[in-house]
Amino acid sequence: MSQTSGRDGRTSSDADESQSLAPITVMLSSRLMVLANLLKRGALLRYKRLAGLSSVEFGLVASLGRRPPMSVARLAEAVGQDKGQISRALAELVSRKLIAKSANPKDSREVLVSLTATGLAAHDAIVAGAQERNRRLREHLSEAEFETLLQQVDQLTAIAAEMLESEKISR
Repeated sequence: MSQTSGRDGRTSSDADESQSLAPITVMLSSRLMVLANLLKRGALLRYKRLAGLSSVEFGLVASLGRRPPMSVARLAEAVGQDKGQISRALAELVSRKLIAKSANPKDSREVLVSLTATGLAAHDAIVAGAQERNRRLREHLSEAEFETLLQQVDQLTAIAAEMLESEKISR
């Protein structure tokens, strides 16, 4: 078998091998997913340590934030899960006195949830942790690089949303 060497010093069989092994790992979408997963895993470990929150609980506390009370249905929509999926986490957060439930004064059949003072403290720890993580990421980029990156991420997000919609239609 003959092997030719390219400008990068790799042989043609090296290039063939790298393409046949796992080309998906060099794709932009795969690299972005690896980055997102690393950031998410680090964040979840931090928030577990700082506030004792699981990933679902973290999502609920972060979504409630310093906002007025919201319905369970609206909260479920905000975190991208259905009411059944978040009910156990809500019950745990209520038992730990991080979230309070109350009837909606405009519709007594609807339950509203909000953060308690303890929940607000957990939320503030999450925000402070997120700001620190953001600072650490940004310190490696110039302001111009950061602005360019944000524009590119926004552009890729819009394209990904379009791709998702086309997949939904193709079902």
